[in-house]
Amino acid sequence: MAARGEYAKGRARREQILTEAVGLFAESGYRAASLRDLAARCGLTHAGLLHHVGSKQALLLAVLEQRDVEDASLVGSGPSLPGEQQLEALLDVVRRNVSRRGVVELFCVLSAEATSPEHPAHAFFDERYRRVVAALTAAFGDCGHPAPASAARRLVAVMDGLQVQWLLHPDDVDMVAEVRAQVERELARPPG
Repeated sequence: MAARGEYAKGRARREQILTEAVGLFAESGYRAASLRDLAARCGLTHAGLLHHVGSKQALLLAVLEQRDVEDASLVGSGPSLPGEQQLEALLDVVRRNVSRRGVVELFCVLSAEATSPEHPAHAFFDERYRRVVAALTAAFGDCGHPAPASAARRLVAVMDGLQVQWLLHPDDVDMVAEVRAQVERELARPPG
């Protein structure tokens, strides 16, 4: 029984570390963020933090993977859904992002930083964008879009651009309405 309690405490501590890391990375950027600062935020020593996360790179990947896991849970069963339902589920993710400014900031900063092949999250973002575009291509294809891959890339570009605009002017940008309008424009395209 004690082992189960220790596991729960370790899991809770890891969740605290990931939450604090999102905030720190969003404020400072990945490169400037200090593990010592993160440890202090979490009430840990530097060595204690490393015990839980292994390394700064491992922590970054854990933060990014956690975000994707949370977003995937909103989308539900993903590609097994009909295309229109997948696109509607995507709007749920956008809706959720409006309540997670720190996560959106982190994503915007890291996705830009990770364009460098030397960045520790480069492979993660490369694979993530390929996966997202493939899923949206399938969704638009299922809806009968004449150029589903192009529609998918345009939607990703619109979403990423809207996030930056929303971060700068949150009262002026309705990300959900804008993404919905883009999806509707794509679905209204005539075949051929």
